[in-house]
Amino acid sequence: MFAVKKRVLSGLGVLGLIAVTGCSAQYSNHGYVPPEEELADLVVGVDNRATVDDVIGAPSTSGVRSDGDYYYIRSRIRKYGVKKPEVVERQVLAISFNESDTIKNIERFSLADGNIVPLARRVTETSVKGRGFLKQLLGNIGNFDPSDILN
Repeated sequence: MFAVKKRVLSGLGVLGLIAVTGCSAQYSNHGYVPPEEELADLVVGVDNRATVDDVIGAPSTSGVRSDGDYYYIRSRIRKYGVKKPEVVERQVLAISFNESDTIKNIERFSLADGNIVPLARRVTETSVKGRGFLKQLLGNIGNFDPSDILN
């Protein structure tokens, strides 16, 4: 009898521990923005793209053109239980270059500067709306024409 109570209490303790840890916030960091100490080594109007690559490294994102501006992006995302993940911090460092490939401007942006801009949207729109897999599969049974194979 005492052993059964001990097992039940142990099981409830484990379930309580799982519930507490499952409801705690989890943070994940993505990307890289160089610190101010490294940016202090860059001089606007003097240093060029190669110098930026040597001092702080090449960015993971750049402008649309091959000679576009550099963008260093860092995001901190909070996941809390079953709630939708939320961006709690985002920093963007933009280094723009002029026609002679020297630094024109260095700017920092954060969430406080404007709206949240999604960096990537990985949603593929489907042409099939309101039809499940089996309905699509079985709906093609009568649409087969053997003459299409012979032509």
